[in-house]
Amino acid sequence: MASNPVHGLPFLPGTSFNDSTVLKFDAYFQEDVPMSTEEHYRIRQVHIYYYLEDDSMSVMEPIVENSGIPQGKLIKRQRLPKNDVGNHYHWKDLNRGINITIYGKTFHIVDCDHFTQEFLESQGIELNPPEKMALDPYTELRKQPLRKYVTPSDFDQLKQFLTFDKQVLRFYAIWDDTDSMFGECRNYIIHYYLMDDTVEIREVHERNNGRDPFPLLMNRQRMPKILVENAETFPQCVLEISDQEVLEWYTAKDFIVGKTVTIRGRTFFIYDCDPFTRQYYKEKFGIADLPSIDVSKKEPPPVKQELPPYNGYGLIEDSAQNCFVLIPKAPKSDVIKMLLNDNKVLRYLAALESPIPEDKDRRFVFSYFLATDMISIFEPPVRNSGIIGGKYLGRTKVVKPNSSVDYPVYYSPSDFFIGAVIEVFGHRFIILDTDEYVLKYMESNAAQYSPEALLSIQKRFQRQESPASDSENKRTEEGPGVQELEALIDTIQKQFKGHPYKDNICEAFQDQDKEASGFVDKEMFFKICDSLSIPVDDSLIKELIRMCTHGEDRINYFNFVRAFSH
Repeated sequence: MASNPVHGLPFLPGTSFNDSTVLKFDAYFQEDVPMSTEEHYRIRQVHIYYYLEDDSMSVMEPIVENSGIPQGKLIKRQRLPKNDVGNHYHWKDLNRGINITIYGKTFHIVDCDHFTQEFLESQGIELNPPEKMALDPYTELRKQPLRKYVTPSDFDQLKQFLTFDKQVLRFYAIWDDTDSMFGECRNYIIHYYLMDDTVEIREVHERNNGRDPFPLLMNRQRMPKILVENAETFPQCVLEISDQEVLEWYTAKDFIVGKTVTIRGRTFFIYDCDPFTRQYYKEKFGIADLPSIDVSKKEPPPVKQELPPYNGYGLIEDSAQNCFVLIPKAPKSDVIKMLLNDNKVLRYLAALESPIPEDKDRRFVFSYFLATDMISIFEPPVRNSGIIGGKYLGRTKVVKPNSSVDYPVYYSPSDFFIGAVIEVFGHRFIILDTDEYVLKYMESNAAQYSPEALLSIQKRFQRQESPASDSENKRTEEGPGVQELEALIDTIQKQFKGHPYKDNICEAFQDQDKEASGFVDKEMFFKICDSLSIPVDDSLIKELIRMCTHGEDRINYFNFVRAFSH
């Protein structure tokens, strides 16, 4: 310990201050009151003194008369422990707005005196702003309220009764409770009696609305608008409300058309009133032309039922049944159509359009069932072809290409004719021939088919009716250019009369036409012409080839051969 050089005594920190130098702080602590029904806790205000001479502290509580609590010196002067380590509170630890714990009690410092403030600021300590002292709720409750002197009102109730007797304001309102569970919108009539400022609420009953026909929702009475603070817990269900519990009552100016009014927890929207009420508001309050609001609810538009994306399994009509009902049922079918077209099948002969050479000679039989609009495909087995024939496609509806997945368009009988291209699940088929029943069906239902389809029937009949012996010189093209075709053939016959290749030209084309259909591929056609030295570059022959061309790559060689016969 350092020694004083003058007196030879040890240096003490407190000797630099006067014995009377004391810091004073105002604080409070909260004390629980477990055995009382009137108060749960109490606030006790204290003064904390800090003695700079020896760093000791004391806590004093001001004495309140008739408090029933031991007050005065709570903690005598001593050095107070700060923590369990052995440190003590120092004046640097004290500040406004902080909590300090002394012997298990937590004191909240709210303010200090002027001397303490100047001392701490001179030592470089930044003080927190002062706070208000907490008040004891029970003590404040027991304080006597100030007497209020109310001047008697000069309002004459008798004059009001005589003036406004039998005058009633009528308002039409609704209570919209649709936001709550099982809530609905109800209509009410609010009557306001001008003679005594009472309100009556009547419910408008409709026929067969399922409610008991109670005439009144609320009896005629004065309606409180604003209650006093302590009247919220007042037992209103068993006792009447007096003027002491109400600060403001409902008056006529509180009922305005187009605004809401809350009465006993229910919010009513006023949408109209009667003519007398309109005239009263115009004369009394200067409110003219009260609106009449239409509160009738329009039915919402029906929600469009949207189907989920098609998953590709089965027919879309069958998949859609899982979205309509919980237990799916089979889609309804046209019974009349099934009865009229029972066992009626249209059969067609088709070829597969494929770049693979092995697929060019494959033939398929299309069966179209008129009763269900389903299609089946059968491939006749051919021995030593290397391809297993049999059922190529079971009965199913085939969707047209480029049709919507949600709203598919299926193939119909009008899509099947000689020369038509049918696409079945990515495979393209060309219709080559039909049976006799299809020809009769197309004749009896000509309105369903296009002119191109009907023309293919005429060609089919023409090939059947022509004899085999003179089929070479009697095979003509039906259509609007028959005269031009005949004139062109006659001109070519005169020009190329006497040429040596006229005798074997028909046999060359028939050798390549294995099915005797009268058509050959365009590539094969030009090969035969080249082998026979036919001048295909001639302008007349070019025009004849154009008129005999059917589709993109097929040429009718019957009319072409006729041009070289004599």
